[in-house]
Amino acid sequence: MERVLTGLRVVELAGIGPSPHAAMLLADLGAEVVRVERPGGVTQLLPVDKDAVLRNRRSVSADLKEPGDLARVLQLIDRADVVIESYRPGVAERLGIGPEVCTERNARLIYARITGWGQDGPLASHAGHDINYLALTGALHAIGRKDERPLAPLNLVADLGGGSMLAVLGILAALHSRTRPGTGQVLDIAMVDGVSSLMSMFWTLAENDLWSPERGTNVIDSGAPFYDTYECADGRYIAVGAVEPVFYARLLEGLGLTSSELPDQYDTSEWPTVREHFARIFRTRDRDEWDRTFAALDACVTPVLALAEVPHHPQMAARGTVVEAFGQRQPAAAPRFAGVPSATYAAPRVPGCDTETVFREWGVPDA
Repeated sequence: MERVLTGLRVVELAGIGPSPHAAMLLADLGAEVVRVERPGGVTQLLPVDKDAVLRNRRSVSADLKEPGDLARVLQLIDRADVVIESYRPGVAERLGIGPEVCTERNARLIYARITGWGQDGPLASHAGHDINYLALTGALHAIGRKDERPLAPLNLVADLGGGSMLAVLGILAALHSRTRPGTGQVLDIAMVDGVSSLMSMFWTLAENDLWSPERGTNVIDSGAPFYDTYECADGRYIAVGAVEPVFYARLLEGLGLTSSELPDQYDTSEWPTVREHFARIFRTRDRDEWDRTFAALDACVTPVLALAEVPHHPQMAARGTVVEAFGQRQPAAAPRFAGVPSATYAAPRVPGCDTETVFREWGVPDA
């Protein structure tokens, strides 16, 4: 099927975290992605055939420390549009597959390097994880409740938001740029840069004295009683995001309250009292009862769903946001394009099982 990235050839030098996710996004949109793995594959938490992030691409086995294997992979790169690499700075160069070598051979190549700290700076060669990159950008300091320590979120923020999503943006921008001068780009994608970009709004608020550095005291960091989660009678939770006055009025309506019973919505000194009222009332009914109440009110109040519940929610089911493929549920490809067929979901491949097929189809000689 023709999809928006059909005809784009991508070589993914196998890694973990943001690079396979970026490759998955491109493959979901139709790019032909070949994952180059060292013999035996990359160490990971679950069997390869269960890792949905590795869907929709083929696998080549190559030991880049062996001259023959390196030569064949370089010939794949000669025929590629994009390379995705997530080694520590200098590793690709030592292996002989760094951007200088590759772009000299293929001037139109987009060489995307994804790291935590970036290609330069005093921490460039150091290890790190999502939580470390968040820590140096100010994001981690801002996440958490009042008078509590910073909360470690899922690795959606640095690895995926600041890493893979920024990588895909950079790759697509470089491909667009390539249409003019006809030459490629080397992309330095640092997760700290990506997270900092995601923090733009909060930098602006802070610089204009509209954001408190004290966690859990601002409107959208759980400080406000109308932007928080509440436990229900059955031990499950409801999410409230009634920031604007019109939605706040509907929130009060659903709770059986009137504005005359409560202080002004934005009287921060009274927020603890209002929160106690809300918490007490929410604990009187089960989560799904509250969901039915607020469904008709459009008050920015929704149930907090566990993963197992997500596919069955009417909105998520209507859009097919979760699909079942190769024996397990997983997120559907995104974004969607009008007039383009829906994505298909090919199962992850055993590392190296496509080696000779890919080399043959891409025109790489055996010798």
